[in-house]
Amino acid sequence: MILTWLYAPGDRPAVVEKALRCGADAVIVDLEDSVSASRKEYARAATAELLAERPPVPVHVRVNALGSPWAGADLTALARLRGLAGLRLPKVDAPEQIVRVADRTGGVPLYALLESALGVERAYDIARAHPSLQGLTLGEADLCADLGVCAEGGLDWPRSRVVVAARAAGLVPPAQSVFPDIRDLEALAASCARGRSLGFLGRAAIHPRQLPVIERAFLPRPEEVTAAQEVVTAARAAPGALALPDGRFIDPAVVAAAHRTLSLSQRPR
Repeated sequence: MILTWLYAPGDRPAVVEKALRCGADAVIVDLEDSVSASRKEYARAATAELLAERPPVPVHVRVNALGSPWAGADLTALARLRGLAGLRLPKVDAPEQIVRVADRTGGVPLYALLESALGVERAYDIARAHPSLQGLTLGEADLCADLGVCAEGGLDWPRSRVVVAARAAGLVPPAQSVFPDIRDLEALAASCARGRSLGFLGRAAIHPRQLPVIERAFLPRPEEVTAAQEVVTAARAAPGALALPDGRFIDPAVVAAAHRTLSLSQRPR
């Protein structure tokens, strides 16, 4: 299970190489916001060279926005490279965009970034637009600007909307968007805890120092693992609905959640 995603700018190959070895579960090479217009072609070529072979961790690429002058060339250059684990599509606001990219990229896993009120409103339709779509997430900086939101609490509804849409479409739980302050790790931890309570699993980072904070926030605590083990043991002994001595009620949904907790606790570090 991927909990940590680290962004790295595509026009800085040395930074990308470091990102691949700093402990993130996956790396997202960015061709969009972190790359100036004058360096788009260089970033694309450098990324294609990197992905000619399989890298040490999964690598996704955030291509340029689909309506931009660079998106078509990004898709052509990257779609069939051996080392590509997925394409991140920014500023998606319609299911038709997913269908067009899927038809062009031939089964490459796609991930939609919803960065506008319209994209959030259409989250479920986007989530089920095509079998190649593997996940949703928010682009929260652009979304905040679109909504006029100036405090994190204002994102609770869009975040919940994306979590519900992903689940309803049978997709994996979304990862949280990046936390922009690389120095305030306490605020990052609090934001991750809030995201976890809303149903997110993992988070993207913009600096390696954020990775341990994110991992700790989304891994189950020891008492959660103990509780999950008790649930699974009890369910094996007496299948069906039952109550534990401490008053907890167990049914199949609770058992499924306990198995997920144990799976997370056993993931390789």
